[in-house]
Amino acid sequence: MTAAQLPPVAPEVTATLVEELSPRLRKRLDAAVTKLGARPTHRDGDTVTIAVDEETDLRMHAPGGVVATADALTCGCLLAPACVHRAAAACAAPAADPAPEPAGQEAPSEAGSAPHADGTASESSGPAPESITPAPYGTASAPDSTTPAPDATAFTPPDNTSAPDVASPAQRVAADAVWSAAAAVLEAGVEGAGAVAQAALLRAAHTARLQHLPRAAGATLSVVTLLRAARAGDPSYRTPDLVTALAELLGTAHRVGTVSGAELAAVRGRARRPYSPDGSLRLYGLFTEPVVTDSGHGGARTWVAGSDGRLYTVGDVAPGGVGRALGVADRAVRLGESALTHRELGRAGLAVSGATVSPDGRLGAGKGVKAVTARGAAWTEPPLAALWETPPLQQAVRALRATSRYADPDAGGSDLLFLDVELRGAVRDPGGTCLLASCDGGIAVRLTVADDDPALAHRDNLMLLATAPGTRLRIIGRLLPALHPRLALLACSHPTGEGTIDLGFDRLRRADLPVPDAPVHPAPPEPGDSGAHSPLHLLERRVEQTVPAGRAALGMLGDVSAEARRLRRAGLPTAAGLLAALCASAARRERDAFGRLLPADTDGFATHWLAAARYTSAVSESLCAAAWEPRPEPAVTG
Repeated sequence: MTAAQLPPVAPEVTATLVEELSPRLRKRLDAAVTKLGARPTHRDGDTVTIAVDEETDLRMHAPGGVVATADALTCGCLLAPACVHRAAAACAAPAADPAPEPAGQEAPSEAGSAPHADGTASESSGPAPESITPAPYGTASAPDSTTPAPDATAFTPPDNTSAPDVASPAQRVAADAVWSAAAAVLEAGVEGAGAVAQAALLRAAHTARLQHLPRAAGATLSVVTLLRAARAGDPSYRTPDLVTALAELLGTAHRVGTVSGAELAAVRGRARRPYSPDGSLRLYGLFTEPVVTDSGHGGARTWVAGSDGRLYTVGDVAPGGVGRALGVADRAVRLGESALTHRELGRAGLAVSGATVSPDGRLGAGKGVKAVTARGAAWTEPPLAALWETPPLQQAVRALRATSRYADPDAGGSDLLFLDVELRGAVRDPGGTCLLASCDGGIAVRLTVADDDPALAHRDNLMLLATAPGTRLRIIGRLLPALHPRLALLACSHPTGEGTIDLGFDRLRRADLPVPDAPVHPAPPEPGDSGAHSPLHLLERRVEQTVPAGRAALGMLGDVSAEARRLRRAGLPTAAGLLAALCASAARRERDAFGRLLPADTDGFATHWLAAARYTSAVSESLCAAAWEPRPEPAVTG
């Protein structure tokens, strides 16, 4: 039995069932979840039956697809309903999303819960502030560096006495419950965050939703999902994902009580993805990319631009993997009366009336939307040509706002870059072979494949382009945050200058490439800049190390003064202070007057960990932006 075979269970149902268990049964809950996961299941309409043993069955009734009440789980064992089986089944099942799409609004066929092929959870969500550095807790600057970062000092709430909108007392209590549950997970680590700790998170998520804090509720469910994936050995699980989710959850819970006005509205979040009316749109196709996710979803996403240069997407993603992705590209887009396929739309145009658009640019496919085919535009013609006129540095900063780990989910933005490049050939990289190219400002950009699946054309096309140094192309790529300019190559102009290539679907041939005038030699690697040698990883690894093993893993490190000195020598004194404070907090255990150990300060440790996590993210993003700064022209000597 896998979690996917069970119907989703409402968070409050799981929390209630776990809370009703006796202390003795709670100790057996994790083992019961594992044992139940090995038992066969049978689905009959809205009811899923699990064979607890040869004589006992457990039934999960899910009208509408969700187990919404505790009474919907029934067990035939002698101890029911006070048995451990009902709680174990609820813990083994996926947590139901408490925020469905609004009634009457047809959601786009690209499911919002399906992650992208590049691992992100949404197409182009990101904040829209003027700075790329998230700094909700104050800033501190390192000497010889312009990188702003959260300070290691205690958080200072603003004066909200005159604020028109502050969190209610009930919302603050709910946020405190979220903080406490998340801090307990950080204290115990993945290994110690079993079903009971997850139930505490689910109870906190339910309370947050009731108090109109959907962003905190959604972040809590994300942490639960990742915890379950980690404990189940899911191959798609990545520790950095859980680091980001925990930091987002702790940061959101903390800020509920410290911000006001518009910032509080962003922290509260939205219960549903809003598709707001956007009137009539004239759209011009850019390209189509395949979408293949670790969860088994597949499909296509077509990018289009409006007359004002704003980017929109039309997607079709559903269970099916790479086979479905290859098939969907030649299916008609689900938008109005248009008969265009996804690949055709990537080179044509649409006139849309009654359009509905989400904050991240997804076009809704509601019944009131009407769309007819119109003339497209070449990449060298207005309005598309303007996308390539923005300097690379400005584009990178904008894309970083969209890819920030702690982006506002309701803010717009795109992680795409539009560059004119000259190919320089293949170069070996720690992540594998990539294609080196140069763009305006003397910036050397590493171009990598967007998806390694051999059924897609990405890898073959990139390797073929690497054999044509000197070729000039107009490209579209997705920013990959790194200490050097790096893009996942998605589309390019045809090497002959006629038309465009969707690099995931269209396959180039050697005859499409210009004949080189000289023998092809591999491009030399570019010299790294100061950011490439930053010792920031010394702090990053301690932040990540906490998540699998908990506070105790850091508490046993001992002296970290050598690492702190190295950070200070590199001009990162704030990072050094955060490292020392984090490890000291992990090791600190007070004793009472009789010499007995007092409970650990989980809140204090969570505060230090959160500051370190947000700092490393901010500095990494700043170093990434700095890598896109134009290189100075070499001096000409007489």
